[in-house]
Amino acid sequence: MTTVLLVDDQQLLRMGFRLVIESEPDLEVVGEASDGAVALTQVAALSPDVVLMDIRMPGVDGIEATARIVAQHPSSRVLVLTTFDLDEYAFSALRAGASGFLLKNARPAELVEAIRSVAAGGSVVAPRVVRRMLDLFAPHLPTATERAEPHALDPRLGSLTPRETDVLRCIARGMSNAEIADYLVLSETTVKSHVGRLLAKLRVRDRVQAVIVAHEAGLDRSPGL
Repeated sequence: MTTVLLVDDQQLLRMGFRLVIESEPDLEVVGEASDGAVALTQVAALSPDVVLMDIRMPGVDGIEATARIVAQHPSSRVLVLTTFDLDEYAFSALRAGASGFLLKNARPAELVEAIRSVAAGGSVVAPRVVRRMLDLFAPHLPTATERAEPHALDPRLGSLTPRETDVLRCIARGMSNAEIADYLVLSETTVKSHVGRLLAKLRVRDRVQAVIVAHEAGLDRSPGL
């Protein structure tokens, strides 16, 4: 059973989310919070697997609450769900450590699958948000020289083996482990091992954070694959 904490300042929305989530046999809502401060208390008391987090709330907002939850309760993963399709919200949420970012107009099936994916250690970002984030990164992409030596931008990349760098490039391009295995002619088990090692070397908690590192270094557009 995957446990979920609902964090939203609108009670009717929390009721709707609860109905959707609890219609699934493997998901359970264990608590609710109307702002970030209450959410922090609830996470400490309930240790939910997934925190479904709104952004704009009175007092402690969702970005600050996400950052604190990630730092203080790493076993609870945060899935941000918001009405506001704004670049700064998406990027700030992922920077704060959220494992996913969805808009509130997502279909119920998308929401429950996103909760399952985040609980299992994956990451979910709405496709439209991904495209807009890539557009946001475009003016700040590194020069050709920097792309040739991405570790010059981020020393952590210098610790990766050539194969781990290849896997990171694939992750940055949105490929799943199975797709990476096919593309690099590796077993899926080997890919999972590479992913685990590169996350540890980059000191990031999940694939979303690894994608941010890769984008900032231009690995997703650099030669090598």
